[in-house]
This record gives sequence, structure tokens and C-alpha cells, in this order.
Amino acid sequence: MRNSILIVDFGSQVTKLIARRIRELGIYCQIKSFDKITKVLFKNNYIKGIIFSGGPSSVENKDSPNVNKFIYELQIPILGICYGLQLLCKNFGGKVKSSEEREFGKNFIKIKKKSVLFEGIYDVNKKYQVWMSHGDVVTEIPNEFESVASSEYCDTAAIQNLPKKFFGVQFHPEVVHTPKGGKILKNFVLNICQCSQDWNMKSFKDEIIKEIKNNVEDNSVICGLSGGVDSTVTAVLLNQAIGDRLKCIFVNTGLMRKNEVLEIKNLFTKHFNISLTVVNDQKIFFEKLKGVSNPEKKRKIIGRLFISSFERFAKKVKNVRFLAQGTLYPDIIESLSAVGNSKVVIKSHHNVGGLPEKMKLELIEPLKDLFKDEVRKLGSELKIPKEFLNRHPFPGPGLAIRVLGQINKQNISILQKADDIFINKIKKEGLYDKIWQAFCVLLPVKTVGVMGDNRTYEKICVLRAVTSTDGMTAETYKFNDKFLKECSNDIVNKVSGINRVCYDYTSKPPGTIEYE
Repeated sequence: MRNSILIVDFGSQVTKLIARRIRELGIYCQIKSFDKITKVLFKNNYIKGIIFSGGPSSVENKDSPNVNKFIYELQIPILGICYGLQLLCKNFGGKVKSSEEREFGKNFIKIKKKSVLFEGIYDVNKKYQVWMSHGDVVTEIPNEFESVASSEYCDTAAIQNLPKKFFGVQFHPEVVHTPKGGKILKNFVLNICQCSQDWNMKSFKDEIIKEIKNNVEDNSVICGLSGGVDSTVTAVLLNQAIGDRLKCIFVNTGLMRKNEVLEIKNLFTKHFNISLTVVNDQKIFFEKLKGVSNPEKKRKIIGRLFISSFERFAKKVKNVRFLAQGTLYPDIIESLSAVGNSKVVIKSHHNVGGLPEKMKLELIEPLKDLFKDEVRKLGSELKIPKEFLNRHPFPGPGLAIRVLGQINKQNISILQKADDIFINKIKKEGLYDKIWQAFCVLLPVKTVGVMGDNRTYEKICVLRAVTSTDGMTAETYKFNDKFLKECSNDIVNKVSGINRVCYDYTSKPPGTIEYE
């Protein structure tokens, strides 16, 4: 079993970036909410280091997030980041208070003395750029702790307790705005925690296949296949683990891209010796979604209908007990509350937040700890062809969340035609593999236009294309004007029902990649 780093989440918006930086070092890590930290997590001794994330709360509030004190008795190195530093100080008798001189964004720290955390990175008596985001400040550090760096308004920009191997930084080393932050995390996990760099896709593949075999035993598994990267990797992984006891089902919801059902069926049967059944449930999906415009209701309806389709199919399969889905780590992050009793949810994915509470089938989600780029690496390890791995992400609810407002077959058909023009033009220009995700959105508003001598009153189509690494953040892809003008002309001229085309320049954050 690999060694790992445990990240205790106190609600920071960039907690996931800590995980990214550590996994990039070849070390496995997991994020757990502060209130989910129990002794059971440590019983196998695989956790070699602990990182406390930042967070929006003040440690001085009575109901502020905290950890059980047993965590300090484990003799495991701890690194506290921002809120995490302040929590360390408070829990060991230090004092924290709100400061009038708050520090947000780009700042500079001065190194006051040597630290193993900064070894080979920062020199004493020199200043370095960091990124800060704090309103509270430590005014008195606990016994056995010492300050090793300061900023203009914070004398405890970095602290350490060498005997216990506890460290804290008031800035965020996980963000790119702290230029040498990745090296600080590297020092912590490699030099201080003594982790070995054994996190790679081959080891993950071997471990997860073994885990699947142990969990499934002699039972059969149904895999909800969409033809996208995630479900394809899930299916191939399961096939290697349990062979012909895997039964894949592709539900034709009527909400797919143009010709996608046929394309996926042909691609899958051509490359893989895996049982695949295509179920045509278009009628029931359109019936249940009729008159529904709220995006969360759409997702939950679609989630329930998928499960209903899977359970009907399961009755035809001998000894079936499990349902496998290609749920990823970002899906879980955005679908479920991140911290404690928080009810904040960005969106419900049909394969996470949209599932009914009671299901006859048990879930298997072998990719739930991975980011999208890691799934693609796993796919390469599984020898899956690039034509699958390079496909843009496609949401489980399909075009239902790209037709804003109410759904009907006419609007889905309009969007399918526009989307087909946009994607094919991207492929023709050789841009497809440079873009993380590209698609069209149909808005529930009409605008006046003129075609020939006639007045038109038709819908607006929005083009969306972004670049990203893992889907957690995204930047708009910058097409040239000629490309956008040609796309606009082609869509307006060839798709009846659209008379205006716009391009979305919003990044994530503040927007999301999808519209609903």
C-alpha cells in the first residue's frame, strides 16, 4: 500500500490545489473534512504527513472548525496553511486576533532564520513574493514554537516547532502566485514526512483492480456507459478486473449530441470485447422533463431516470449487485458540501448529487479519487485508444443543461445541429486537442433579426470553449475573429431557429464551465 498525505479541509477555495501539487510530486493524498477525521484513518500507518488547509472562518469564533486533539499525539508531521497555522497556534496556547492591517493577494515575506521547510528555497534576511488571504493574525506564538518569517503586518508569516515537526505558513504555497510554493510543499512531504514518490497510474491501476475483485467477488456489475472518457476508463478497468461479469448499458436519453449514440456504439464495439446494450429511453426522459426549467430539478430527474433504466436492465442480468459509474473527484467536490455541516453545493451531478437515496444496486466508483487528467493517464495505462481519451468532457445530463429553461425535442434538435457545426469546425481547424471543452448553449430568449427581406424572431446560441487541466479552474479559449465569424455565419445560415450567435469569455471562477 502506498504512503500518503492527509489534507484536512477547513473550507478553503483552494484546498484542491494542495492535492494537485502533492500528486504532481508522485505522492498520493486525500482530502477529508475536519469533522471526518477519526482514528480509523490512521490505523494502517500509511499517512506520513498532515496538512491543515486554509478556511474562511476565524479561529476565535466559538463554532469555528477544529480537529480532535488526538491528531497532535500521532507523531506525524503537520503543516498548517493560513487558517491551519492559526489553528495550530490556538490549540497549543497561542493567541490570535482580528487585525486592522489585513493582507490579501500579492505580498512579500522576509526570512528571519533557517528552517527545514524552506531549505534550498529561501535565504535568511531576503524577501520573497507570496500570496496571502487573511484578516486574523497570530499575536502570541505558543511555547516551543518560533517565528521564522514575517511580512509587513504579520510577524508570524511562518512558524515551526522542530521537536514535534509542526510547521505553519500564513501564506498559500499551493497557488501559482507564490512562485516557490510548490518547492515548500515538496520539502514538507519529501524531506520532513519522508514520503516515497510511489503514486503513479500503474500502481493505482494494480491497486484498484485488486480492490474491485475483492469487493465484487462472484457478483456481476452494471456500468452506466456514456462513451466519454470517465465511463470508458471505468468500463475497461472493470473488464480487466472481472471480465464478462461486467455488463455495460448505454441509455439513449435523446439528450446526446448529433449522431452520438451510433458513434459511441461503433467505437466501443470496434475496440473492446465488452458486453454493451443500448436502451432507447428517449420517450420517458422527455415526458418526465416536460415543463421543468430549474437546473437542479433537471439533474435530479435525469439521475433518477438513469437509475430506473439501470435497475430495469439489472433484472435481466444474473447475480447483479453493483452499479459502476465514472464519478471523478471534482464531481464529488462540486456536488457535496465540502466542510462540516455546510449546505453549499455548486451543482448536482446525476451520478453524485442526483442519485435517489434508496437504490437496489450498490455503487462502485473506481475513479472517485482522480482528477480528469489523471483519468486520461490511467486510460493510457489501460491501452485505451486516444480517440476515446481525447474526447471533451460531456455532462451526464447531456444537452438538458445546455438548453436553458424548458426542454423539448425541437430545442434539442436545434442545439444538436448548432453544436455539430461548432465542434466539426474546431476539429477541421486542428484545435480540438488544444481545448478542454467546447459546446453550444441555447438560451431561452428570442431576438429580432432579419434574413433576406423577412423579420425573424429566433433564439440566441452561445459558443463556449475553455482550456483547463483538471476542470477545477478554466480559461476561455481565444479563437481568432475569422473563426468566430465563420461559425456564427454557418450556424445562423444552416440552423433554423437561431438568428444570433455569441461567444462566452467568462473564466471559471467566477463562472462554471457548464451553464446549468
